[in-house]
Amino acid sequence: MADAGAVPEVAARAYMYGFPLVFNLDQMNRYVSEGIGANPAAPFNSFSHARTLAGPKDTFVTINNDTVYSMAQLDLSVGPVTLQVPDTAGRYYVLQFVDAWTNNFAYIGHRATGTGAGQFVLVPPGWDGPTPQDATVITFPTTVASIVGRWACDGTDDLPAVHALQDATVLTALDADAAPTGLPKPDAGVDAELLFLEKLRLWSQSFPPAPRDRDLQASLEPVGIVTQGASPYATPEPGFAAELAAGLHAGEENLHTALTKGASPEVNGWKLTFHAFDYNLDYFEVGALDDPAFKIDNPQLRIIERAAAAKGGLWGNHPYEAAYIMTYLDDAGDKLTGTNTYTLRLDPTPPVGAFWSLTMYSVPDFYLVDNPIDRYSIGDRTPGVRRDADGALTITISHTEPADPVARANWLPAPAGDFRPVLRMYEPDPTVLDQTYVVPAITRLHTT
Repeated sequence: MADAGAVPEVAARAYMYGFPLVFNLDQMNRYVSEGIGANPAAPFNSFSHARTLAGPKDTFVTINNDTVYSMAQLDLSVGPVTLQVPDTAGRYYVLQFVDAWTNNFAYIGHRATGTGAGQFVLVPPGWDGPTPQDATVITFPTTVASIVGRWACDGTDDLPAVHALQDATVLTALDADAAPTGLPKPDAGVDAELLFLEKLRLWSQSFPPAPRDRDLQASLEPVGIVTQGASPYATPEPGFAAELAAGLHAGEENLHTALTKGASPEVNGWKLTFHAFDYNLDYFEVGALDDPAFKIDNPQLRIIERAAAAKGGLWGNHPYEAAYIMTYLDDAGDKLTGTNTYTLRLDPTPPVGAFWSLTMYSVPDFYLVDNPIDRYSIGDRTPGVRRDADGALTITISHTEPADPVARANWLPAPAGDFRPVLRMYEPDPTVLDQTYVVPAITRLHTT
């Protein structure tokens, strides 16, 4: 295939290049076949509506606890699909469109299109057939894609109103008799350690990347990614298989390094991942901003950031929709761990057009953390929080429940081990994105 010495290096590059596609479509398969947590399984071209806010049973990377999710996996091999959205009477919601390679290519909702009722038609790449006259057309970059829907919810009493909006959000294929093709199935004979490459081979050919990435994909020929027909990984020569496995392991290590160190600026221990999802340079449908301020122009960095964003926060938004910052470190530069108690004093609290929250996640899985008070995030909509005398908000972060009543009211429970909080700011003020607004370090108080 190529000189053997090149194989591990190319396999490592293939891992970084292909991770977003493989990880993303694995999650798509989960939603279609088994569901995830509060979101039940739903077939292609239909919504899976969670009926509660997410919790620890929702084992999806960096899932939020601010909104109720409505997820849809689209397969436009059936042709166009219409989307009807209801009037939300000003309530924040967003339907985020994510293609197979994790590009955010369209937005519908509060910021992007307003909160009135709307009719849209979703069409596959290159579609030139008829579409409904009264609908806004959204062209997909890849035949399969995800709609990640989030509805603002102010707690249990607000759920019935959210459910009514979810039920009024409807997908309908124009050709009612067409059956979705779905994702190509990997060869059952491929060993588990090479399954990543088999998925990348099949799925990258079925759902081609943006034209700018096709030379990069072609450069992966030495490890079989562009091989047509029978899988080169079903009965590989042992030495070749070992080199592929070594390269994939190196790719995993490279991705871990990119995720934990990364290129994002850091202030007070917070990684300002405002631009972690700015790797889409090619596809801008309704609600997606074709703006240089939200584009990664370095081609190598773009591939690295895309992989790290998928691993650390799959289906995250562009910063103009929701800005994310996260930290692993306290004010002394030490790792955050549940053996300590910390505070975060927000003065002022984040300036936003919608709302903000601080959410707790385990490390290294980035899942929500089970705790005795069922509180997974704290923010401007959390009932019972107590402000300081000057209006600031001091959040206590610890594994052990605080004894002080004010600290208990403002407690964000942490796991016993290492953790990573994420601060989300929905529809952030420009002062957030230009870093005029600064979030202080998380301060360690004492060892328990």
